[in-house]
Amino acid sequence: MFMNLAHRGASEYAPENTLAAFYKGLEQGANGIETDLKQSKDGVIILFHDNELDRTTDGHGLPSSYTWKELQELDAGSWFSPAYAGERLVSFEQFLHYFGRKKALFALELKDPNIEQPVLELIRKYDVQHQSTITSFRYENLQAARAVDPSIRLGHLIRKIDEEAIARLKEIGAVQICPCADGLEQEDVRLAKAHGFEVRAWGAFTPELMNHALQCGVDGMTINFPDQLTAAISSASANN
Repeated sequence: MFMNLAHRGASEYAPENTLAAFYKGLEQGANGIETDLKQSKDGVIILFHDNELDRTTDGHGLPSSYTWKELQELDAGSWFSPAYAGERLVSFEQFLHYFGRKKALFALELKDPNIEQPVLELIRKYDVQHQSTITSFRYENLQAARAVDPSIRLGHLIRKIDEEAIARLKEIGAVQICPCADGLEQEDVRLAKAHGFEVRAWGAFTPELMNHALQCGVDGMTINFPDQLTAAISSASANN
């Protein structure tokens, strides 16, 4: 099954990492959701990408400077469009409550250090281990996740596939390698697959990069516009 992962939800059409964006992604044919995990001041795992709140909310500074109660009061939608005024930030537990039973795939990027334990506890609580892949640009996060859970699926976000990256992922029993779509080559994808890895691209921010990643033979990608990827996959299937 090709992984059509709505990147922070359908973030081309709705404010990223909100319930509106996640629901829209699934409506547009995505079979999975990619999101980012950080921690509030009082230890609640939240879905948020940036280091600071300023770009996508009416708050300021670090999310970790706010309690979850305080974060829930922020407007996470008006920056995108007045139509989404009042959209709220989402906790990881809320996300799992709403989407855990939908059988969607989850690409869960660890954005903060030392959050592996509470993240994995929630994954077990909602019984979504088989749907979830823990990802990070930080290899140390993946090592820590593996130390907590010997069976959780791991994927490494990297710029480019090479033998060194493959060797490091084998050391921690990762299943997925996640290269940037820009600069991706078919030979890279073949190399990773020859070593048994799934190849899931990131950074397909334009239709051109999306089509390039498809032509390289990836197993999936994160995408801001899942509807266009759904259409491209359907068109390719019809022509085969």
